[in-house]
Amino acid sequence: MKIAYFDCFSGISGDMCLGALVDAGVSIEKLALLLKKLPVRQYHLKASRVSRSGIAATKVDVVLDKGYRASPLQWKDIRDIIIKSKLRETLRIQGLRIFKGLFEAEAKVHGKGFETVHLHELGGTDCIVDIFGTLIGLDLLGVEKVYTSPVNMGSGTVKCCHGTLPVPAPATAELLKGYPVYASGIPFELTTPTGAAILKGLEAKALPVPSLRTGHIGYGAGNKDFEGLPNLLRIFFGDTAGTDYPACQRSSDTEVTVIETNIDDMNPQLYEDVIDKLFEAGALDVFLENIIMKKGRPAVKLTVLTDEYKRETLASLIFNETTTIGLRFYRAGRRVLSREIRKIKTGFGEVRIKIARMEGTIINISPEFSDLKALSKKTGQPIKILSEAITAELKDTETVI
Repeated sequence: MKIAYFDCFSGISGDMCLGALVDAGVSIEKLALLLKKLPVRQYHLKASRVSRSGIAATKVDVVLDKGYRASPLQWKDIRDIIIKSKLRETLRIQGLRIFKGLFEAEAKVHGKGFETVHLHELGGTDCIVDIFGTLIGLDLLGVEKVYTSPVNMGSGTVKCCHGTLPVPAPATAELLKGYPVYASGIPFELTTPTGAAILKGLEAKALPVPSLRTGHIGYGAGNKDFEGLPNLLRIFFGDTAGTDYPACQRSSDTEVTVIETNIDDMNPQLYEDVIDKLFEAGALDVFLENIIMKKGRPAVKLTVLTDEYKRETLASLIFNETTTIGLRFYRAGRRVLSREIRKIKTGFGEVRIKIARMEGTIINISPEFSDLKALSKKTGQPIKILSEAITAELKDTETVI
């Protein structure tokens, strides 16, 4: 799995996210081109190299055209912009989730209706570009999951259209509920509502730096240069798959979204194709169960495990590809052992093996079935004999240590 770890030691904002992504290798030209799929104009991106407390970083600004003035936007305005865009469905869904979180936070802290609240400081072109630029950048880097450190909120006060407010701003505090936060002595708003909304909308899990093989590290600069603290967002990009031990040595507790539906009126021949498409769309697991419904009718229960951000994509696929007219959603805890795939040579030929560990100890070793099937055709040996022989051979050697 490719992951991004947001190190928010100096807070997080939308422009800092963009800067860290560009600093990590995302092309500013490609980013600008893909952002044109949004019906938002009269701006351009500007990337520059800067220094914050002696550390080189990238600063990305959304520069509005001369004379352009953005007006406060409501939820329906933002929603229409996103729906009319030509971005991929997954990006549109993520963007809607982030902005919905912003509006819900603003509505709650101001005691107004969700549909009537305006995003004054946040409703302009720069906010839309910051959020979707971040989503596009993460997508270009192939990031599948986002994690975050404890978030530095800053301290002091901040001026806005409602007057002078304490840091963190009320909407920021609302969005950061459930996250570990702290306030440094820097008298400045280090974490903005946009930055907090990005973390919440991406369902970033807070934890110490996870075990990963680091690929790129990006530094995104904030506007000011403070004494004693680099005003930077640092993002580690890496992966947890295909690495040698001990890069994936720990089991982990996570949450998954479960999608279920009962189907009693569909041709069983269609299930194979449905399952294949669900896996291609990013499902973690898919399985079928025979059940008995009301009036003794036999049926099939389709269950899909997925990450929350892929829920809407998979739900749409199920509605389009099956005869169901209703789905159930719920969250479930999930504990997985660290796993890696290795290709090794055995007495029967080359085969991939899956190794599962718990706290560094090998718990299970199993050859990939598709490789066993190919070897069976090649050697004429039954699959069960090959599986037993290869597993025994692996346990007698130090191949997987």
